[in-house]
Amino acid sequence: MPEHVVIVGSGPAGWTAAIYAARASLKPVVFEGAITEENRLQGTLPLGQLAMTTEVENYPGFPAGDLSEFFRTALPAEHHWMIDLHQKEGCSGPELMHLMRQQAVNFGTQIVTDDIVDVDFDSHPFKLKSLGGQEVEAHSVIIATGARANYLGLPSEEKYKNNGVSACAVCDGALPRFRDKPLVVVGGGDSAVEEADFLTKFASTVHLVHRRDELRASKIMSQRAIDNPKITIEWNSQVDEVLGNDTDGVTGVRLKSSVDDSTRELDASGAFMAIGHTPNTTFLEGKLEMTAKKYLKWTVPFRTNTSVEGVFAAGDVADDYYRQAITAAGTGCMSALDAERWLGAKGL
Repeated sequence: MPEHVVIVGSGPAGWTAAIYAARASLKPVVFEGAITEENRLQGTLPLGQLAMTTEVENYPGFPAGDLSEFFRTALPAEHHWMIDLHQKEGCSGPELMHLMRQQAVNFGTQIVTDDIVDVDFDSHPFKLKSLGGQEVEAHSVIIATGARANYLGLPSEEKYKNNGVSACAVCDGALPRFRDKPLVVVGGGDSAVEEADFLTKFASTVHLVHRRDELRASKIMSQRAIDNPKITIEWNSQVDEVLGNDTDGVTGVRLKSSVDDSTRELDASGAFMAIGHTPNTTFLEGKLEMTAKKYLKWTVPFRTNTSVEGVFAAGDVADDYYRQAITAAGTGCMSALDAERWLGAKGL
């Protein structure tokens, strides 16, 4: 028998969709992703991007405080190892994701720890195939595979991820380690300028590192960066290495000139990568309509419908603008309600 709804992805969008679908008695099946070296390297392991962050200060409902006893009662014993790692200052990314996952389980969600690698949306019920060879049929599908941040690929960058290296200024910029300290933003587009401008609220100064002599950002955004006294644009420069130590995390960066072989070092307590995101939609090429940047297109205003009737998209896989846990969770809710109502209208 086909499943009522299959959810592909396990970030805030996927788990929220599962919670709502399960409470609607749709018995959702979530393919949360496979635990493989490839997924580890590209940041697509189960639980999504949020599981790779530390403090989560901007998700409503989790103010600063010791949540140890809450975790003890909310999570099963096999996840109590998180209590020993709890910083007693609020909720971390991994903690929040495990709580969401458990909430979905509590309502009867079935979870498969595998990737979906191929889909057939040409006929109904839909057919999906996993990396491990499992085949499943579904009356409706919610795609919530997210988008992974692009990084430079430096070993030193990998070493200091979540210890001074970040790809989200809005998520991490207000953390104590970055306040009143020099910071580095890498990139030259609108997103990089927005990140740099946002960080000036907290940093002593922001170095915007760009490999060319002119920003790619729009003219108004470029001028905003040039006019901001707290932003210094490091023209014709690339980050050659992230500097730091095990105690302090990031302490600076080494820049290499893009016009000669010269190098220099900048002091900084954080390095923010603003060189774009890559949506996890490779397995959907030719199956669903996408934007030029390969994000899934929402085809109905204020709905999560895709170009195939009965297939819905939630979270960062279709959102290249907000990219926040709270907005992903919101569209996860929407996608489950959209799927429920679509199934009801079809009598499924």
